[in-house]
Formats: sequence, C-alpha cells, structure tokens
Amino acid sequence: MSFNNLDTLYRQVIMDHYKNPRNKGAIEDGSVTIDMNNPTCGDRIHLTLDVEDGLVKEAKFDGEGCSISMASASMMTQVIKGQTVDTALNMSGIFSDMMLGKEYDDSIDLGDIEALQGVAKFPARIKCATLAWKAMEKGVKEEE
Repeated sequence: MSFNNLDTLYRQVIMDHYKNPRNKGAIEDGSVTIDMNNPTCGDRIHLTLDVEDGLVKEAKFDGEGCSISMASASMMTQVIKGQTVDTALNMSGIFSDMMLGKEYDDSIDLGDIEALQGVAKFPARIKCATLAWKAMEKGVKEEE
C-alpha cells in the first residue's frame, strides 16, 4: 500500500473514532475517575475505569477537544478494556514512544491506535494525542 493510501486510511480511522466515539460516557461506580485537560489547546477529558483485581473491566470517557484527542481517547478505551493494569501501562509507554518518534515495541497489537503515528510529525499535537493516556496512567497509579 502506498504512503498516500496509508495516510488516507489513517485519517479515515481517526475521523471515524472522532465522529463515532467508542466507550463515550461514564461508569457510575467506576473505581478510577480522573479529569485532565490540555490548557494549551483546551482539550479536556473525564475518564472513568472499572478496575478489579488488577484488570481493566470497563473504560469510558467524556470530554471535548480536537479530533486527535477525542479519537485517541476512543481508541485507548477500546484497547485497554480487558487488559491488566500493567499491560495498559505498558501500552501507554509504547504509545508515548510512538508519539515521540522513538523506537517502540510493536509486538503488542495496539489496534486502531497505529493510525495516530503521523501525529509525531506535529509536536504541538502530541499532547492532544496523549491526554487520555496520561489520564489513565495518573488514575491507575492513584488507585494503587
């Protein structure tokens, strides 16, 4: 597949998650609740997780922001559900490395998240893409 076709596909995946977010809402009795914002551009997220015995049983988000931040939150909640907290934190590290243009462990399937690889070319947008991930990290570490 040519680079232009791949870039177009990635844009379509991002816009699909932005227009049709997965796991939008809140978990009423979530064990982890965290609010974060990106004051640089105004993105904000309210993330709730149901973590039980070290397993992320459910993940939901609400908020407002640019297509990158909201699509990333949708993708993140999808990929961490059913994972252990340790695996979710590992995925967050991999995603962070991807966003910084570093070598990263590609042995773990990140699903649609790979569509955000191109964000690394736009340093001002990296905080948008990582907002939900940083919220998840902060939330589960406070829960411990």
